[in-house]
Amino acid sequence: MTLLARRLLAAALALGLAPLLPLALSPPGARADTPPDSLLIATQIDDLVSLDPAEIFEFSGADAANNIYDTLVAFDPRDLGPLVGGIAERWSLEADGRTYRFKLREGLRFHSGNPVTAEDAVFSLRRAILLQQTPSFILAQFGFTAENLDETITSDGPHDLTLRVDKPYAPSFFLTCLTATIGAVVDKQTVLANEQDGDLGHNWLKTHSAGSGAYRLRVWKPNELYALDANPDYWRQRPAMRRVFVRHIAESTTQRLLLEKGDTDIARNLSPEDIEALAGRPGLKVEEDLKGPLLYLAMNQKHPILGKPPVVEAIKHLIDYDGLARTLLRGQFVPHQAFLPKTYLGALDEQPYALDVAKARALLAEAGLAEGFAITLSVRNVPERLQIAQSLQSTFGQAGIEVALRSGTAKQVLTSYRARKHELLLGTWGPDYPDPHTNADTFAHNPDNSDAAGLTGKLMWRNAWDDPTLSAMTEAALLERDAETRAALYREVQRRLQRQGPFAIMFQQNIQSAMRDSVEGFVTGGAVANSFYWTVTK
Repeated sequence: MTLLARRLLAAALALGLAPLLPLALSPPGARADTPPDSLLIATQIDDLVSLDPAEIFEFSGADAANNIYDTLVAFDPRDLGPLVGGIAERWSLEADGRTYRFKLREGLRFHSGNPVTAEDAVFSLRRAILLQQTPSFILAQFGFTAENLDETITSDGPHDLTLRVDKPYAPSFFLTCLTATIGAVVDKQTVLANEQDGDLGHNWLKTHSAGSGAYRLRVWKPNELYALDANPDYWRQRPAMRRVFVRHIAESTTQRLLLEKGDTDIARNLSPEDIEALAGRPGLKVEEDLKGPLLYLAMNQKHPILGKPPVVEAIKHLIDYDGLARTLLRGQFVPHQAFLPKTYLGALDEQPYALDVAKARALLAEAGLAEGFAITLSVRNVPERLQIAQSLQSTFGQAGIEVALRSGTAKQVLTSYRARKHELLLGTWGPDYPDPHTNADTFAHNPDNSDAAGLTGKLMWRNAWDDPTLSAMTEAALLERDAETRAALYREVQRRLQRQGPFAIMFQQNIQSAMRDSVEGFVTGGAVANSFYWTVTK
């Protein structure tokens, strides 16, 4: 038995899972197979801090919640485009554009056996507002407050729910936000039975589950693993995998070793080198899925040189998009030059910029900077970011722009960025919920450009870019009720930002999941949802 296997077995014994958890027990060179009714995933889950859906705002927690809980409306893992019914089988919007009525499915039950009712949905959504955890803003932006919940979130019968928002928002905006983890419906009776000092069951639910989803939580050991047991009566379909084990394996090489030996079914965090090493290996395959995070370059418009439009455009022509994708990113980010990730409503696939040093030089001359200038680029001190920054440093230098790298921890870089004290900055941004407003509000909306406004959540404000027309277009898209018209508005907003905005959006994340070739139906959720385990077969 390898040292790694002994450590994993010790953890399993401590949790009482050893009889269920196959590990690397086979002799060197032999290949073990995981049980046909169990799914083992090697990934990084050290970001998981809570399993309460009212608090979850991390990738690992959202993956777990997507399989433990149901929401009123949802995405179909087989077609991540249109919304489908979740707990609600249908819904309608009244003529005022503010009142939504939901008809819940009858016969659904929580893992406890308690029936799923409108009262549970009311409790869950009100609870999310009252707890005021980080993701509560996703619901609070619709005017829900602790003071008005008795009027805005109500039940009209066992299976009838009414939600009243404060403005006639685009229906797709509101409904899509309900698919976020914060919209999960919890078992009111079970949660309140575990309430402590009026916390609405928060402390208990951080490490337990009370859902109606395809799986229930068996155990969670922080920074080690979590295990799920299937709900055989799940209303969508009976999960083929009776148990799911998600193990924290930090190192790419270790994940790859476990996969090659047959001790795990899926490895989710392999480096480009390890992905390439698996190419052509019998019994293995790699599946790809575009996710939401974007990699971009920001240009502070407070800087006297960066505030010149020809300089901004020149910089966009000094990035080797294709070269970086081919040599450094190698499939894990793909070129993308718009603020909406692909698969979002209104996403733009146009890529108007490419490395063109001659054009950049001409634009710098137009700005009176034919001899170039010196500038500082802020970047997190992690290897892949530093490598990209060094590439930018090289291509900028070809046009006479001398770039000094200022590296720091994530906290150091973000503190300076939020205070608008950077010059250039290499950053990433991921959507908070699966509607285009999440990124439009961030990149293209700045209602008050003053320093005192402190709109640190808006990248447009952080970069001191004041464009009232763009802000107005973003506000109009938020209230547009026709989906296609709304999508067209977002496409125009993105084009305007591409032409004039102080952002060079460069890449969209591409997840590469390596797995045994017997695994079918593993869906990581694209850019709009989280991972689905109940769709997996082996």
